[in-house]
Amino acid sequence: MQELTGLRERLAGIEERIARACQRAGRDRQEVTLIGVSKTFPVTAIREGIEAGLRVLGENKVQEAASKIPELSQLCASHGVRWHLIGHLQSNKVRRAIELFSMIHSVDSLKLAERIDSICGETGERMPILLEVNLGGEETKAGIEPSAALELCEKIGQLPNLSLEGFMTIPPYSAAPEETRIHFRKLRSLRDEAIDLGIVSAGFTQLSMGMSHDFEVAIEEGATLIRVGTAIFGSRE
Repeated sequence: MQELTGLRERLAGIEERIARACQRAGRDRQEVTLIGVSKTFPVTAIREGIEAGLRVLGENKVQEAASKIPELSQLCASHGVRWHLIGHLQSNKVRRAIELFSMIHSVDSLKLAERIDSICGETGERMPILLEVNLGGEETKAGIEPSAALELCEKIGQLPNLSLEGFMTIPPYSAAPEETRIHFRKLRSLRDEAIDLGIVSAGFTQLSMGMSHDFEVAIEEGATLIRVGTAIFGSRE
């Protein structure tokens, strides 16, 4: 019970910070979806998060999610909880990912998009996806270069079983959140350019950016999906 109380308090604190960031940016709180990143945390902690009010959860690995989501299926169904894949997706895990998740944030190639589209065609599903953009040019991170993003958007937009809804990024880490602002602003500008050029649909509105240490700056720069883990669940071991 003490852990649950602590989680509730942390989540309430996050909500207050989201509300203040939205107010500063002149945005409606409803424009921002909080994703509780539950990677490495046990089912007991995730259950507490759901009971405390989390309605969207994010996992990085398909295999780890597959060991958790079925156990929580009844609770998730009763609370309307959705799961998003926010980590790198391997082609051989696509089928299972489609079964588990309601959105995939980390599409970073036409080949992967075509694989998701093909399996969705078999199962009769339509998968919402985001295109991951590597804004910092970091070799250790996935994502396409910004210069290739618009062309890839155009190609993915022709795949019938995918709904391309926006961009995702993980900017270079900085202990000073203000230093990430330029990257968030670049992603927003890239989205707006795609819309202005008419190469994406009207539903291309999502910006998945901002984590525990910098989500407020991300919101100020237009984030619609923020990925918060340790600030909600506590430190990972």
